[in-house]
Amino acid sequence: MKNLVIVLKRSFVVGLIGGAMGTVGVAVALTSDRPMPAVTLDEQITATGSYLAGRHAQQTDDWPAAAEFMGRAFASDPQNTGLLRRIYLLRLGDGKMAEAVDIARQVSAVEPGNHLARLLLAADDVNAGRFEEAGARLESGSEDGLGRLVEPMMRAWIAVAKGDAAGAQAALAPLEKAQGFSILHHFHAGLIAEYSGDPVAAESWYLKSLGAGAPLRIVQAVGGFFERSGKTEEAKAFYESFRDTNPDTLLLQPEMDRLSRGEKPAPIVASPRDGMAEALFDIASALNQEGAGDMALMYGRIALHLRGDLSLARMMLGDILEQRGLHDDALAQYGDVKGDEALRWTARLRSAAVLERMKRGEDAVSLLVAMAAERPDRSDALVELGDVHRSAERYEQAITAYSDALTRIGTLQSRHWIILYARAMTYDKLKRWEDAERDLMRANELSPDQAFLLNYLGYSWIDRGINLERGKAMIQRAVELKPTDGYIIDSLGWALYRLEDFPGAVANLERAVELKPLDPTINDHLGDAYWQVGREAEARFQWRRALLHAEESELKAAIDAKLANGLPRNRTAASQTAPR
Repeated sequence: MKNLVIVLKRSFVVGLIGGAMGTVGVAVALTSDRPMPAVTLDEQITATGSYLAGRHAQQTDDWPAAAEFMGRAFASDPQNTGLLRRIYLLRLGDGKMAEAVDIARQVSAVEPGNHLARLLLAADDVNAGRFEEAGARLESGSEDGLGRLVEPMMRAWIAVAKGDAAGAQAALAPLEKAQGFSILHHFHAGLIAEYSGDPVAAESWYLKSLGAGAPLRIVQAVGGFFERSGKTEEAKAFYESFRDTNPDTLLLQPEMDRLSRGEKPAPIVASPRDGMAEALFDIASALNQEGAGDMALMYGRIALHLRGDLSLARMMLGDILEQRGLHDDALAQYGDVKGDEALRWTARLRSAAVLERMKRGEDAVSLLVAMAAERPDRSDALVELGDVHRSAERYEQAITAYSDALTRIGTLQSRHWIILYARAMTYDKLKRWEDAERDLMRANELSPDQAFLLNYLGYSWIDRGINLERGKAMIQRAVELKPTDGYIIDSLGWALYRLEDFPGAVANLERAVELKPLDPTINDHLGDAYWQVGREAEARFQWRRALLHAEESELKAAIDAKLANGLPRNRTAASQTAPR
């Protein structure tokens, strides 16, 4: 439960086209390779061992070690292009760009159509000002499904570098009709038109890229364009619309401050190289939102190879690395976010969360206390501070942090339910149920259809033997909202058990165990329900299964007692855990 608040309030991550790429097939060549060649037994053992060690390292997200082991295997089989390709992707994903470029040359020599290899080499050419060479690398067209869409964007910006604006728009044109890519086409057509000195066309394309809930990057680009064009009211409207949708964000505060000063911003793309980096970041962001984190990482690395100061890309990489548990790498990315103070603030919040996961709670607390003092008008650092204290079981300090955050907010809106929810769970840990119940009720008033909140409150009532029917109704609603959540279905089963609907309890608890087969509490609950319907052998089996996975001494003692003595018929037993 302690991670739930972090998941639910996770900061807005910079995206461009959201779900637009769900139909694009993406396959990263980090899968099986051809069999090892016929070599001597000792060589085969060494090569196979290195390969297996590399696979294991890769599966545990230790990409540097994986690349090292794969390199040893490749030394025994230098014709294995699959291993070579894998090593390249591992080095690229790990951000070892000089090594990745060298290996990309080898990959491209044996697989000229390899999209990611030639893309990195083209980016490297652009960094060196070799636009002709970069264009030649991408001229033949990629056989890769995603490459057929990405490479036209690269060719378009290369045409811009050559002064061929019409050729750039022609190169970009196929994307306009590609399913899910029209917004990306319109956005980059606008960037190209503005860079090429055609403000009329730029405005037309930019407006086409806008829609309901336009993402941050488009709002920044279009708003900045209107500022430069003297249309400050239109720019302000774009910014305010985004802030209305994301009311707690700081990400457009620099733009609003700039408007008030009457200053005009520079375009977000100042060179063709910037345009290429922007295109790769936009693709990476969309892939990340679709769950294709490995591919997003590859494109993000190449984007930063082109433009190291693209802080939005660093935020995205930090997020991907954090999700994979690569905390040191994530911290490094967040630490390299420079320039934009609003984005830097978000990066520092994420850094604090990572520090807490690294068991560096004191460092996280120090950072968050300093941030809260820096910005007495904001509550987010205090909320994160409360989460860190709660995770470390410093419940009194957590309550203080949450309460201070709520004081700063003043008038609560629906989105603030989660702070009350977090404080309620903390009160509950301190056995202050009346305070917890008050916060839960207020949170439910603010945002009535939050499944986890409904589950927690309903479960807590039923477990205390109060408000049974109302609690059951809340949990039933939570199940409607989250029909595949094993913990919530367990709550419904336990509610029915407490109401002595034992057949109904069995049906729901069996479903909960299917969804969460190793959870000790759910197995314990199912054992109780089986006992009440006369299925005593199955009840003992479930209790033993629960005991196998139980960690809390109180739960273990209760299960031992039931294994020794059973349960009284048609009488309920108190649950040993709080709702999840």
